[in-house]
Amino acid sequence: MDLSGFREEYLKDTLHRRDLADSPFEQFDTWFRQALTAKIPEPNAMSLATCAPNGRPSLRTVLLKYYDDHGYVFFTNYESRKGREMAGNPEVCMLLPWVVLERQIIVYGRAEKISRAESLKYFLTRPRESQLGAWVSHQSTVISGRKLLMMKLQELKRKFSEGEVPLPSFWGGFRIVPHHMEFWQGGQGRVHDRFLYTLMDDGSWNIERLQP
Repeated sequence: MDLSGFREEYLKDTLHRRDLADSPFEQFDTWFRQALTAKIPEPNAMSLATCAPNGRPSLRTVLLKYYDDHGYVFFTNYESRKGREMAGNPEVCMLLPWVVLERQIIVYGRAEKISRAESLKYFLTRPRESQLGAWVSHQSTVISGRKLLMMKLQELKRKFSEGEVPLPSFWGGFRIVPHHMEFWQGGQGRVHDRFLYTLMDDGSWNIERLQP
């Protein structure tokens, strides 16, 4: 199929240096709140890129669960493919593509495990079915059929029928601590606005405009 005729003009907004906050965390918060106001479906869905020891990249969508001036936190099975790859190479990249707003945010940083206490605090807010789901799956491994998963789920429901579902030892959060962040606003005629924040040695952020 020839897709060369698929073309949209990006006319919603422009981005200037004077519009940007000095902190990329503050700028992220501003744009995220605007995404919420625009009622974008799953505005916290982000593509997460990791890399295997042989240099082969992998990409998947995960959900950003909270953020602050220390970084961006998501949760996963530590024994999953992404968990193993981040253990071997913590340098990652995350992308939030808000196509409706003609915007995207790209974060380059290092993935660090959060504390077990912090993971537990979030785990206890999950619906019970989601807590059981964390237990049932050996994420990224091959399985012969869905029936086996459902059988295991029923077994876990019986096992944890009384009391709270405990936090699995193999499940928890990662925080992406950024060293670069790019804010991208689509522009007319593909002349986009791109600004890159770079973390400096003194903890401040340098801001530069990138060519589209």
